[in-house]
Amino acid sequence: MMRATGFFAMLLTLAAAPALAHTGAGPVDGFVHGLMHPLTGPDHVLAMVAVGLWAGLVGGKARIAYPAAFVVTMALAGAWGMAGGALPGVEVGIAFSVVILGAAIALKASPPLAAGTLACAILAIFHGFAHGAELPESASGLAYALGFVLATAALHLVGILLAGALAARAPLLARVAGGGLVLAGVALLAG
Repeated sequence: MMRATGFFAMLLTLAAAPALAHTGAGPVDGFVHGLMHPLTGPDHVLAMVAVGLWAGLVGGKARIAYPAAFVVTMALAGAWGMAGGALPGVEVGIAFSVVILGAAIALKASPPLAAGTLACAILAIFHGFAHGAELPESASGLAYALGFVLATAALHLVGILLAGALAARAPLLARVAGGGLVLAGVALLAG
């Protein structure tokens, strides 16, 4: 648990907005904006930690496959968003991702690897598109994408670490956390 706490503290430190003397500094500005985007939206944080938590609770190859599918698909959808594509219902899709992932955790869902991986990839489309569509005008698209990919991977790792701590010490608490995610997703849908 101490490792997860330390890692989470590191993420909070990264989330502190740095003082930049010059805005619109190209790659640095893009990277910082990309890094911050997933960390400053509770809907993104909940979903991305949930992917890691679910992957960690399922265990085995899911610990790599679920987050990898999410990150790769998210990056592709981010490029689509940056290119000016259209995806209706993005915010609803993001909120539903929190509900779906929370339900998977609460119900201790352990689908075949391909099915769980596909579910994570589909849910990532909404998050990636939202990230890409919010590319700041002055930012480097590549640096911005690198930022949101790294932040997402870090949030997945937090979830995996939490799963390890919860599975060993408080397996019921993991299911309760899943239920909490469902409620949070419903609140996002209502808001």
